[in-house]
Amino acid sequence: MVAVLETEESPRQNKKGVDPTTSARIPKVPWRKALRRDWPLYAMAALPLLFLFVFRYLPMAGNAIVFRRFRPGGSIFGEEFVGMQYIEMFINDPKFWNVFANTAIIGGLSLLFTFPLPIVLALLLNEVRGRVFKRTVQSITYLPHFLSIVIVAGMVFQLLSLQGTVNQVITAVGGEAIPFLQRAEWFRTIYVTSEVWQTVGWGTILYLAALTTIDSSLYEAAKIDGAGRLRQTWHVTLPGIRPTMVTLLILNIGTFLNVGFEKVLLLYNPLTYSNADVISTYLYRVGLVSNNFSYAAAIGLFQALIGLGMVMGANYISRRVVGASLW
Repeated sequence: MVAVLETEESPRQNKKGVDPTTSARIPKVPWRKALRRDWPLYAMAALPLLFLFVFRYLPMAGNAIVFRRFRPGGSIFGEEFVGMQYIEMFINDPKFWNVFANTAIIGGLSLLFTFPLPIVLALLLNEVRGRVFKRTVQSITYLPHFLSIVIVAGMVFQLLSLQGTVNQVITAVGGEAIPFLQRAEWFRTIYVTSEVWQTVGWGTILYLAALTTIDSSLYEAAKIDGAGRLRQTWHVTLPGIRPTMVTLLILNIGTFLNVGFEKVLLLYNPLTYSNADVISTYLYRVGLVSNNFSYAAAIGLFQALIGLGMVMGANYISRRVVGASLW
């Protein structure tokens, strides 16, 4: 009876701040005392929080011009209320939906290749026993991450121009030079390839760090059960890095429609607009070049709401199916 009473009372004790393992009350520290004790940590967090507030949350007030007509030189919140006029404009604009389709296709292709390839590379490097070779491959693969977008675009132009390296190889074997950068059908391939080259090594670092947290006794148990390297990878390694995979996948899905503005702007031209124009570049031309800020804000709000919905949906599905999620 005593044991039953103890198990019945333990939930109440937990709610009152009792440690279930020691049955000792955990003292509550007043917030002022905690602030004086941990002020260096709060001081370090203050600047990033201020940055987020100024550059992420404060600009949200500008979404008011989605429903109001904005004129340069006037009020930052618009001159007059126009309701859903700008939302109806982009919903009925066939050019916007062409841009939206381009964004979805390029974003989907980027996610399809840039998400699994770092996992594959991390698994391959995890099997390498030579430290020198392993570190050399890591350095070669993640160094492109530190190159600016301008340098990457310049390298693409140098390689794929009519007199570039690729066309020199093609003409050397008897083929005709191909104007890669002037043909719309080549743009998506060029963009995704450069994106993979620039990001796959950096993503590998995260998975290699996650691989170090897997208990080595699990591999020993798998060997005793007769599992080979492939079965160990499937039943031990992949489940061990699953939380990292899920977290990065959800974050990547959240930026699904935020296809790199700088790279697209540097690589595309009017000849490739049909396949290369994405939401971010369309917003740039509509908002900054044509001074139609309210219309651009309406499209940006629509894009942000879709991204939020995709993150929440991916998180919900992951929590239900995989058992791991961001929240």
